[in-house]
Amino acid sequence: MSAPPYTISNRELAEVQEEIAAAQREGGWLLVNNGEGTRRDAYIWVGGGIPIALVPIPADPVG
Repeated sequence: MSAPPYTISNRELAEVQEEIAAAQREGGWLLVNNGEGTRRDAYIWVGGGIPIALVPIPADPVG
């Protein structure tokens, strides 16, 4: 059984990338949501040599 996906919402991609880059240089925690739907905070340790993938989901097109 795999863990639910981690999500980050209401933030710009560039902002998250900068936060991850800083954490990879110095080590640090990244606040994410554990799963989808109801918010459940989770903290992921980020440090040098730890791979992370970001998959941006575009906003729904209007009308």
